[in-house]
Amino acid sequence: MSASAEAIVTAGLRPELFVETGLHSISRTLVVATLVVLMLGGFAFRARGLSAEGLADDELNKLEAVTDYRARGLTAANGEHPFLMKATITVSVIAAEKWNNLIGNRHAELFIPVEVAVRLPNVIVGSLITLLLYLVIAELFGGEIALLAAALWAVDPIAIGFNRIAKEDTFLLFFFLIANVFWLRGQRVAESEPTRNPTPYYWAAAAAFGAMAASKYLPWYVAISISYYWMFQAIPETRWRLGRPRFLLFFVVMGLVFAVLNPPIFLPDTWHQMLNFASHKMVNHDSYEFMGKLYRHEVKSWFQGVPVYFYARFFAIKLPLLTLTSFLIGFPLLFGRKLGDGRYFLLFWMFFWLQFSISGSKFTRYTLFVLPAVYTTAAIGAYYVIRWLARRVAELMKNEGLRVYLKGGLAAALVLLAALASVSALPHYRLFTNTIGGGVAHAGADFPQDDFYDAELRQVISEIGRQAKPGAQVASESPSVCAYYARTTGRPDLSCVYLSNPEALDQLGAGDFIINARGRRYFSNDAVLSMLQRSAVPAFNVPLGKVPAADVYLLDEATVAAMKTIASK
Repeated sequence: MSASAEAIVTAGLRPELFVETGLHSISRTLVVATLVVLMLGGFAFRARGLSAEGLADDELNKLEAVTDYRARGLTAANGEHPFLMKATITVSVIAAEKWNNLIGNRHAELFIPVEVAVRLPNVIVGSLITLLLYLVIAELFGGEIALLAAALWAVDPIAIGFNRIAKEDTFLLFFFLIANVFWLRGQRVAESEPTRNPTPYYWAAAAAFGAMAASKYLPWYVAISISYYWMFQAIPETRWRLGRPRFLLFFVVMGLVFAVLNPPIFLPDTWHQMLNFASHKMVNHDSYEFMGKLYRHEVKSWFQGVPVYFYARFFAIKLPLLTLTSFLIGFPLLFGRKLGDGRYFLLFWMFFWLQFSISGSKFTRYTLFVLPAVYTTAAIGAYYVIRWLARRVAELMKNEGLRVYLKGGLAAALVLLAALASVSALPHYRLFTNTIGGGVAHAGADFPQDDFYDAELRQVISEIGRQAKPGAQVASESPSVCAYYARTTGRPDLSCVYLSNPEALDQLGAGDFIINARGRRYFSNDAVLSMLQRSAVPAFNVPLGKVPAADVYLLDEATVAAMKTIASK
């Protein structure tokens, strides 16, 4: 980063590497039209078959919190997680019920299932991230790279898959990007428009960061933006300076917005649940299955838990191959000065996210926050190659005008291949696996807990309901989900218990069921499930799409005896 006497606009707008790019290098009308198409297409991908998968236990917890709010007002239900996303789910569930009462109950094709109502806020927010990502990256690297990054977000199977579950990560990213739209715009105004006051942008950014913290308790991600800000403070000529009083007020605004959008934080029971969650008292499982092996799954396990290469493996087998290749080309470019100072924002983004790599507890959905940085790096790498190819072909053909069409066509091919990857996996996008990971034949093999995410349990319980005797017990690692779907399918008499609970296991008898769901193998149940796989034949199997998802065992006297022998050890 050079300390030039010339006023800084936003460093990445004029990177030497892509000197011809910028916010005005393509038609504003074309940009707007493209963004609209991308947002609508992204929404269509995310909304398609939204009820094809049953609720996971985390999603059911959100639905039960909504039920609690409606019955008792503001409570600490699901208090280990912030309130903001649950508030939007509450609105969505109530609206869906009213719609169904008016229309859906009389027209089956227009009925909105509860799974759709619970997930729809994330789908909408995830689709809008396309626009926000464009606005942020355009400030850093120009319009063409921003459009390519936004397009990858809109159609890539990883982003789509995680936007379709009711977890807080999508909302976290949404407000982080809103905050940085204002933060970077404040930089632009401060540096290049001396007649304007950038302060309102700072307060808007602070408010968005407050909403980010009210979406998921990771407020320290504000450090990404602040670190980028401090990169410029050593340059005497920079005019982007908040000063100590405004910085203090910045955090006051952030805190006030957080409190307004997360009122359950003032309830003592909320703090009780948060402390229990932080101390792992609310974590029911002792391990995580990764690449066919069980690992300890606690934050404090650090390097003794899930391996540090967990996320590297995830990106290696889940990104479409051309996107992955583009990322590998683009990543070294982030360390070159010619890319401009916007590269520091991406590097800080990746650096602060890397905390999850050293933690012993890992989930693939945590990658959602850093995915825009991955797609932007891929866009940089792709654009670097596309620009070189277009220039060489134009020189060979002696047709300079050909460069524009080649650049557009090659960029469209990158996006099209990502979209085709999503089409190949719909509606079970999380199962997408590229050829490095073995393709469809090995879908769900490396990250089964996150890939399947209890999606098959609704179908499993429906079939058990048809076969089970009255009052039968059903053992699984998601008993709350099983009990919910037992009620909704007309079998409230089924007793759903924890498979990992030795006392519950001891009470099982002939005619009861055990669900061996992929991704739900733990140290605590491995002996029982291994015995069943060796010595029993499943009563039936349930796939997710074409991928085997669960084996269901109907117990007889022999398997009960063998199981109790294991439980007594």
